[in-house]
Amino acid sequence: MGVFERYLTLWVGLCIVAGVTLGNLFPGLFEWFAAQEVAHVNIPVALFIWVMIYPMMVQVDFFAIKDVGKKPKGLFLTLFINWLVKPFTMAALGWLFFRVIFADLVDPQTATEYIAGMILLGVAPCTAMVFVWSHLTEGDANYTLVQVSVNDLIMIFAFAPIAGFLLGVSDVTVPWDTLLLSVLLYVVIPLVAGVITRKKLDSGTSHERLNHFIHRLKPVSIAGLLATVVLLFGFQAETIMAQPLAIVLIAIPLLIQTYGIFAIAYAAARAIRLPHNVAAPACMIGTSNFFELAVAVAISLFGLNSGAALATVVGVLVEVPVMLTLVAFANRTRHWFGGAPA
Repeated sequence: MGVFERYLTLWVGLCIVAGVTLGNLFPGLFEWFAAQEVAHVNIPVALFIWVMIYPMMVQVDFFAIKDVGKKPKGLFLTLFINWLVKPFTMAALGWLFFRVIFADLVDPQTATEYIAGMILLGVAPCTAMVFVWSHLTEGDANYTLVQVSVNDLIMIFAFAPIAGFLLGVSDVTVPWDTLLLSVLLYVVIPLVAGVITRKKLDSGTSHERLNHFIHRLKPVSIAGLLATVVLLFGFQAETIMAQPLAIVLIAIPLLIQTYGIFAIAYAAARAIRLPHNVAAPACMIGTSNFFELAVAVAISLFGLNSGAALATVVGVLVEVPVMLTLVAFANRTRHWFGGAPA
């Protein structure tokens, strides 16, 4: 791993501090950035997210899906957690905490927006960062690629309907045109661009040009992530300084969700006797979030300064350090798993 990936938590932490500091020192600048919208899509945020997502999408090999029948159990586990468990537990936790436990601490409208942000995180399974988590746990890179490819394919069709259903259940009016536009912008188009790029660079006999291109793009992707963090926390700077309790309140159910989902997935992986190099990445995919997409959709649906956007931004704050603790746990418990076929 390069220096960016090795010290990612440090860089993200510094960018959070930088974003909050700059947002409070230069609120007018961030207000100007916030105003740069077209069809409810913030252009600076969209550009940074594109810079972040595109290099990851180049790594997605849809042709690898043909090999999935050889080792189906790891993929079934990922899909079960991602699409049948995680979105619904996230919505349930959001409702429990902000409608019941924290009901006296948050006004109803803000609570609704926090729940909406949590739902958007829950419906977006990890695409980009999972390659880092897989690498850190010595996961099977090809199998991880298959899992991500299938997830992204499903996300194109499932993200909007599931998000719309859960948001509707939570009494949020769903602007379907904006939601579908967000899926198009942040999932479909980057995926198509990645597939085209991969086809142009990958000769089939030699992957040297493709691998070199991906390696050169990695710092660009991380730079896009860090720039997005600075911008998002700059947008939310005044809210964060004025309402630090809000960050804590949002972080609590997100932490419970993250550790809880990992526990469910890891126990299931051990029960069905997956090898560790498949089990660990499968659980990481199910546990972490495609927060780039969640942030973008929250901004498009509810606005830059909304509670939903804040909840997804807190997701960024929580995810990286938490996932690193889970990586460490997975590595320490490698001996729990045998070499059974996936």
